[in-house]
Amino acid sequence: MASHIMRRMSEPMKKSRRIPAGLQGLAVASLLVLLGLLSGGSPLLAQKKAPAAPAAPAKPAAGAPDGGEELFVDTVNVNVVNVDVYVTDKKGNRVKGLTKDDFQLFEDNRPVAVTNFFTVENGKSTAHEEPPAPAPGAAPAPAPPPPAATEPVPEDQRLRLVIYIDNYNLHPFNRNRVMRELRAFINEKLQRDDQIMLVTYDRELHVRHGFTSDPSLIASGMLELEKVSAQAVAADSERRDALHNIEESRSVAEAQGVARAYAESTYNDLSFSIDALKKITTSLAGLPGRKAVLYVSDGLQMIAGQDVFYAVQNKYGEQSTGLTEQFQWDTSKRFTELTAQANANRITFYTIDAAGLRVYSSISAENQTAGSGVFIDSVQISNLQSPLQMLAEKTGGVAVINSNIVMPQLERIAQDFNTFYSLGYSPTHFGDGRYHKIDVKLKKKGFTVRHRDGYRDTNVESRMSDGTLAVLNFSVDNNPLGVEIEFGPPQRREDGLYMQPVEVKIPIGKLVLVPKGANHEARVRLYIAASDPDGNTSEVQQVPLPISVPEAQVAEAVKKNYVYSVNLLMRGGEQKVAVGMRDDLAGQDSYVARVVRVGS
Repeated sequence: MASHIMRRMSEPMKKSRRIPAGLQGLAVASLLVLLGLLSGGSPLLAQKKAPAAPAAPAKPAAGAPDGGEELFVDTVNVNVVNVDVYVTDKKGNRVKGLTKDDFQLFEDNRPVAVTNFFTVENGKSTAHEEPPAPAPGAAPAPAPPPPAATEPVPEDQRLRLVIYIDNYNLHPFNRNRVMRELRAFINEKLQRDDQIMLVTYDRELHVRHGFTSDPSLIASGMLELEKVSAQAVAADSERRDALHNIEESRSVAEAQGVARAYAESTYNDLSFSIDALKKITTSLAGLPGRKAVLYVSDGLQMIAGQDVFYAVQNKYGEQSTGLTEQFQWDTSKRFTELTAQANANRITFYTIDAAGLRVYSSISAENQTAGSGVFIDSVQISNLQSPLQMLAEKTGGVAVINSNIVMPQLERIAQDFNTFYSLGYSPTHFGDGRYHKIDVKLKKKGFTVRHRDGYRDTNVESRMSDGTLAVLNFSVDNNPLGVEIEFGPPQRREDGLYMQPVEVKIPIGKLVLVPKGANHEARVRLYIAASDPDGNTSEVQQVPLPISVPEAQVAEAVKKNYVYSVNLLMRGGEQKVAVGMRDDLAGQDSYVARVVRVGS
């Protein structure tokens, strides 16, 4: 387990390791001085015999005052909020060919300017450009060709789909029927670059297969799940017993006691189910791009035991206070928090009620005396489907209910994945922690617009921590700055733990350097975390790196790496280390994770 992180700058390594050959004179010296100063020790150059070089006066930067005065640089955080928008006509067909000017975007009921506009049609990004106006007297220009497919969908628009099979709230037959259609769906309807992950909830969350672009691996995982027990049958038995006991009760107090016990037990199970959904939503927070959760279950109760309280009311009428008491077990607030969290992290829920067209249990021979008829069953069905509809509608997704054949609806979901508009804007606030409501309107009439209904504005530290944990959990690198991680030989301690040296290499040429006096400086922050195979994870540690290079050596330094060394206190075995890096001046982030075997 990565139980603790100890930070220090390492002693300088041999020149051939730390500074590649070819960097001579002051260039070698300056980087070694930099590392020595950051370690809190004395400059290491005093111990080196570097070739002498004439000192050159520093040139003032353009626009800077003469005399080598420092150039003041402020860090500006530019936050772009992306809103994925799905537009259909009255028949449910996708509306294509819209431009930025066709949309109106609002935050907290105030109009905002669309600064980024991106459209995908049939899985490919397209560009819609207006032809230039012809010169006066010139013949009209020929009609432009139709928009052509351009480069693949960029990383911040790439789809990462989590298929979430809720075994605890599923019947085996319903689950296996839906998974047969899901296997065909992922093999036929997803794009080559889409990534898929398979998870199940079996009283606790299990990642059956991590993110992959190979749908056959996910399909194989689904086949294996058919051998795993689904557990909703036990819930049916508990409900049936509760309804039977209410029917056989001899007083309203006895009946309400049965209802309370059932509601409390159901609420406890429901809380664990919601916690698991929250956990997967939290873990996806730091991943770039579009994220979707395809959630499959036989439903979750919005109010635990609501139908059972109605059964008490139906038997005892005005003597019962159950219809008021039921709201003690109302989970709607928790589902609202879950949708807000999903929206904050650009996650869309697509929900499938695997029960399909239900048969009222009260009409079966075994249940004719156990309950209060079709009305009680209809209350139960509505109560089970309400969270599925809420999760989908609030996050801009689709709820599939009352359908024994789900493929037509899965095709509609695939259209969401492959044909959409993305509207980006830069809010005036940054990291205020508040939830902001989003609304998108279309200037043209007669169309339906779907999108998430808001987002929470988190600060840089939270985003970087989320991103570092995401790459730690899912091994999905997002590394435009080219950060590298290397491991040294671990040192075993007397207590059996190990000190694991880790080197983080940062290409200086990828950083923004600004003149400050006689130097050029970068403002970099590292975020480091580690985990073991059991899921034990260290806290994310933040390390500021004020990188400074003398002006005369910048041309050579930008070809080299800046190296930061850290010692991690770890148990023996296979461990994973993740690093997030932010260039504050560029406003750009990088994430990378690597596995290391510690000890024998």
